[in-house]
Amino acid sequence: MTVSLVDIRDSAYDKHRTADDEPYGGGPGMVLKAEPIYLAVESLRDVNSLEKIILMSPQGRLLTHDVVKELSTFEDMVVICGRYEEVDERVRSGLITDEISIGDYVLSGGELPALVLIESVSRLIPGVVGDEESVKTDSFYGGLLGYPQYTRPREFRGMRVPDILVSGNHELIKRWRLKESLRRTMEKRPGLLKRARTDELQKDLLAEIAAEG
Repeated sequence: MTVSLVDIRDSAYDKHRTADDEPYGGGPGMVLKAEPIYLAVESLRDVNSLEKIILMSPQGRLLTHDVVKELSTFEDMVVICGRYEEVDERVRSGLITDEISIGDYVLSGGELPALVLIESVSRLIPGVVGDEESVKTDSFYGGLLGYPQYTRPREFRGMRVPDILVSGNHELIKRWRLKESLRRTMEKRPGLLKRARTDELQKDLLAEIAAEG
């Protein structure tokens, strides 16, 4: 996986390399100009398919694990980072193929959201994470939050590692982890359970959790 950075000001050819200007119609803030963004993206045409051109924007669809999995299937992506008040609408209407948001809040620019996108997508690309099996236990991978994790020492300040995890019984450990993943999701993000596909074992474990109070 390779990430390349392109400064849109390198494609602004006026004396001051201007990438932004005042909005037509007046109002506060500055707007990123269409021309340098178009030229910057078009400069990549020889090395990228330009199949996916993403604008990081609060108007975009929310970045979820399902969206991350979808994006990880593309050979190449261009990610445009907004800045200032907005980008010229002609970038949105004539250039980009997708808009992505990382949440319902405002940042000064799209650089940090772009890093979040790159980090989340790259984890699903074979070879990026050393132990690919660890990706499968991440929160949201199966639509659930991750189960509790422990490491040495076995006891710390009166808090002990659950006995099941040192039992050596891998089937029971697997069942315990699934149950705790379900419990944590039920307690912290119950809405995820409504969207998750639960099999018979998961339904049984959810019933056990409910019975335990």
